[in-house]
Amino acid sequence: MASLKQLKPKKALKSASIYDVARESEVSVFTVSAVINNKKHVGKNLRERVEAAIRKLNYRPNLIARSLAKQRTHTIGMIVPDIANPFFPMVVRGAEDAAQKHGYNLLLCNSDDILAKEEVAVELLLSKRVDGILLTKAAEDFRPSLMQMIKEVNTPFVLVMRTYPKLTKDAVITDDYQGAYDAVSHLARAGRRRIGLIGGPLKVSTAIARWEGFRDALKAEHLPYNKELIIEGDYRIESGFRGGHALLSHRPDGIYVANHLMTIGLLKAAEEMGLQCPEDFGLVSFDDYPWLGVFRPRLTTVELPKHQLGTEAAELLIRRIAGDPSSAVVKKLQPELRIRESCGFARSMSQGQSRKRKNRAADDSAVVQVK
Repeated sequence: MASLKQLKPKKALKSASIYDVARESEVSVFTVSAVINNKKHVGKNLRERVEAAIRKLNYRPNLIARSLAKQRTHTIGMIVPDIANPFFPMVVRGAEDAAQKHGYNLLLCNSDDILAKEEVAVELLLSKRVDGILLTKAAEDFRPSLMQMIKEVNTPFVLVMRTYPKLTKDAVITDDYQGAYDAVSHLARAGRRRIGLIGGPLKVSTAIARWEGFRDALKAEHLPYNKELIIEGDYRIESGFRGGHALLSHRPDGIYVANHLMTIGLLKAAEEMGLQCPEDFGLVSFDDYPWLGVFRPRLTTVELPKHQLGTEAAELLIRRIAGDPSSAVVKKLQPELRIRESCGFARSMSQGQSRKRKNRAADDSAVVQVK
């Protein structure tokens, strides 16, 4: 039978404190604090000594105490329109990677691109006392009472992908105008002359920029701008499907689609109508993904730097949280045109090379006959 002494619960081991780390590494408490908070004035040798002591003692900073002392929660919020859209997970990952590097956690909300849901998400994040918010803004304005609340709490915002100057001029976006311009220019180089667009909702800045790039590229290539070939979608598959039926009935020979999900809808519509790409129409889609290699033909795309977008937005937000007083910035990240087979460009090049080989063969034959 166990004795009372044996039954007595063991005393929990005391957690290491910042003072224990200071003694172990033979530095001051202030130096330990500077290392924990990633201050740049600490030398490399001292920093390594403190980090070794932290690992040895398994020291965990008291985040609650730090938050109370600094009036910070070391969390940032992020609101995206649709996490089911394959564009956004990598953007969120980039933001989370950057946040964690600086000792922040990220709280994610989904607005479904609906203003009312977005306003609820903003209120929730502010009530959680997040230190800053990353936002891909839905169309239309916040109600005045919410704008007043945002002003009073003075929580910094950085916009992601879409601009909304009434809230903040800080934004990290992609150069959607240039991406659309490059897409249409490539379709023209591939010999396409009746080029149509399935675009996003013209209430948001990304869709406007992509439409402007489309329009200006047509003008530069001396191609007609036909209103019947312009379809406004909502960045979802169903709108691409409906838009595809409407657009393809006018028989364009080239199509630029302003996001990947609408491209899927367009291809579904083309299949139902018995049309094939690139035989009946060339196609360029916005955004690139690893699984696009299974599509036939392989799609020509305008790749957007998704991870970099999230990373740079979070870095800018964290600088604002730290009190960076510099002027507001709108940073544009450059897209990349990735040429594959869906415009018929590779096919026409192959046919051209084949004709050249035949011509060379005919010339050789003629030379033999002359001899």
